[in-house]
Amino acid sequence: MTDNDHSQHDEPSRSPHDRDPEQPSRGNDTRWRTRPETPADTAAVHAVNAAAFPTDAEAHLVDALRGDPQAWLPGLSCLAEAPDGSVAAYALLTRCLVGGVPALALAPVATAPEHQRRGAGQAVVRAVLDAARLRAEPLVLVLGHPGYYPRFGFVPASRYGIRPGFEVPDEAMMALVLDDSGPVPQGTIQYPVAFGI
Repeated sequence: MTDNDHSQHDEPSRSPHDRDPEQPSRGNDTRWRTRPETPADTAAVHAVNAAAFPTDAEAHLVDALRGDPQAWLPGLSCLAEAPDGSVAAYALLTRCLVGGVPALALAPVATAPEHQRRGAGQAVVRAVLDAARLRAEPLVLVLGHPGYYPRFGFVPASRYGIRPGFEVPDEAMMALVLDDSGPVPQGTIQYPVAFGI
């Protein structure tokens, strides 16, 4: 994520790794089948990320994260399928650190243009968060649209004393505590090397 990435978007609080803060159309009752990514999905996932963003940087980011054994966590990359079985949306959680303590970063979230604003993105975000809960992961962070992610329970990360190592509007850096049985880590977020930050 670089300054150039941020300048490609109209809203300064929107992450370049967050495409389509969708509002489902009224009257649309599409049910999205979600599932974990498999090796056979690699090309389709690349294509969805390349189509959803202004450049193919996010698609290459996913490829780089997939090759990083410290960042990539099997089962925490999910997709939503269109009725024809094609990939409609994608969400990825990778390992990051907060003050040296393991956490998860949600990025990218991408919806194919032809499926935007129909609930596919919401379905895949819920699926990947559910997968993280099943793994007993305690914390997820997202840099994204502050009008979109609170519906999943995200709040400003600053409420927990969590901050990114770069300038971003406070309301855009959000945290979701999945397991509150222990203390929430505090400090600076350290992203995987592939993010370039």
